[in-house]
Amino acid sequence: MAGKEAGMFRENWQEIENFGRGKAAMLALQHLFAMFGATILVPRLTGLDPAVALFTSAIGTLAFYFITRGQVPAYLGSSFSFIIPLQVVIFQENLGLGIGPAMVGVVFAGLIYVLVALILKRVGPEFFKKLLPPVVVGPVIIIIGLALAPVAKDMFMAHPSTALVTLVLTVVVSIFMRGFLRLIPILIGIIGGYTFALFQGLIDFAPLNEAAWLAWPSFTAPSFQGSLAAITIITPIALVTIVEHLGDVVALSRTVGKDFVVRPGLHRTLLGDGIATMLAGFFGGPPNTTYSENVGVLALTGVKNALIVSMAAVFVMSISFIGKFGALIQSIPAAVMGGITFLLFGMIAGVGLRTLIENEVDFSNPRNLVIVSLTLVVGLSGISLEIGGLVFEQMGLAAMVGIFLNLILPDREIGFISAATAGKVKE
Repeated sequence: MAGKEAGMFRENWQEIENFGRGKAAMLALQHLFAMFGATILVPRLTGLDPAVALFTSAIGTLAFYFITRGQVPAYLGSSFSFIIPLQVVIFQENLGLGIGPAMVGVVFAGLIYVLVALILKRVGPEFFKKLLPPVVVGPVIIIIGLALAPVAKDMFMAHPSTALVTLVLTVVVSIFMRGFLRLIPILIGIIGGYTFALFQGLIDFAPLNEAAWLAWPSFTAPSFQGSLAAITIITPIALVTIVEHLGDVVALSRTVGKDFVVRPGLHRTLLGDGIATMLAGFFGGPPNTTYSENVGVLALTGVKNALIVSMAAVFVMSISFIGKFGALIQSIPAAVMGGITFLLFGMIAGVGLRTLIENEVDFSNPRNLVIVSLTLVVGLSGISLEIGGLVFEQMGLAAMVGIFLNLILPDREIGFISAATAGKVKE
């Protein structure tokens, strides 16, 4: 391990030692619960094995940790952006290529990330600083949180009383508790919500009883027979998700208080995401992406240790082989997770608001008002833009609009969200 990587590992490990390993494990479990539902939903919709998706999300997160030198506390799970192209390649009657060829497309999608990362390394971070002042970054982060609000609402309304109990318990613990308990509000909220749901008769233990203790995931290797069509359908989506990756990185930067675009560098975060996606393709899993749910965990708990996130990946890898444990987590009602996500997604939006406030973005300036207003409306309205068969929407399209307006509107000031920024940003 190189000197910088070893130093960051020691720093992360020392923090874990200060917490205590048992407490660090509970902190990691919160990240496991946050990513689980969304990660297994994608394979369920696309015909892939959920256990494989868990396994590939885990190895992808661990690869990301080492590629980013242990500096970026991001969890990588199944990407929703690839659901439709995967369904087309695997299920569509006139194609019916199956999982093997689809995995070739996934590998090539990851390869696009790697190639773009190499380009970004040559361009350098200064280029992106000019494109991403707080007036652009703030609303994009807000969109990351609020665009997920309908998902949280649907889960919440599955059983409102259970969701409300979970939400209230999580809020009470995060605000009124002291000491270590204040750092695990999600874990306590889920346990309390699960207990309440149990008394409401919402828990189905049949899948848990039927699940085997040990189960080997159904790994599927890439197959090149008919893969050219799969490549043309799946790979171009990477151009859309690269824009989304940029938004996730700046959201992480604001949440943690470090400038990840500069250190370890956007090229490293993109390379880590690409390698994670390629690994997923080699094993038969869906493409990976950084998860907003886990950014919300960081914001809520204030614990931003990347090694703790990697511990969560080790737990996830383990349960991909332990059928009973995976079935137990899947038995958590949607309403319980709805109570949690209601808070997490809102906290991501709060990080975006804080970006605008702390950088003193002047809303009496019509230029700033136009950029923020149009970025928010484009990102939250559901509008989409198709370019050469690629569909840009929500955060991806909003980021493009914000960057474009920042470049063409006159009298712009350049700034970037960074804990190291010395002065105030003029807007």
